[in-house]
Amino acid sequence: MQVQVFSDVACPWCYLGVNRLERAAGLFAMRTGQPVDLLLRAFQLDPKAPAEPRPLLEALAEKYGGGARVEQATARLAEEFAADGLPLDLDAAVQANTLDAHRLLTWAESIGGAPTQLALAGELWRAHFAEGADIADATTLATRAAVVGLDVSAAEQLLASDALSAEVALQHQTAEELGIRSVPTVVLERTYVVTGAQTQATYEQVLGEVRRARAAG
Repeated sequence: MQVQVFSDVACPWCYLGVNRLERAAGLFAMRTGQPVDLLLRAFQLDPKAPAEPRPLLEALAEKYGGGARVEQATARLAEEFAADGLPLDLDAAVQANTLDAHRLLTWAESIGGAPTQLALAGELWRAHFAEGADIADATTLATRAAVVGLDVSAAEQLLASDALSAEVALQHQTAEELGIRSVPTVVLERTYVVTGAQTQATYEQVLGEVRRARAAG
């Protein structure tokens, strides 16, 4: 079963959603014997984010008109991350333009397929949301690529160029053509759409429903 997830590396709900979907897909494959090809597709929430890093909470307060709304949102995020066993340190996080991260993820898929791409995405989400790393920085990106077994020199060469920028733009264009306005958005078998970060149980249910629908023709 092919499952595409339109997401952004700077989106905490994408981190949660993909983490839950991965677990659901693993259980689904074990129960049914049908593997799930889980692919990430680029959707930049803020393509105009500056190249220079700045504190994420500061940027969010400026964008949403004050710290109170941000505090409320981050409190909920902290609960969700803790429940899922994911580390979170928003005080250390910095705002980042994610174009290069998406280029790297697209390249990772071409080299190692969906498992490598997902592993790299996990590294980048953790770097961004738990470690205060700048995921727009080429050294940070190449280092994380090496962690998941990709060639660091090849990653550096990619990041020093504009390779795959057009492919990232095409992925975003595809999202717009599908009517996607927020992420995460999951598209199953190019037909069934699930928006927002759902629970693992919900993803398991959806995978089962899609399987039954496809079997019924």
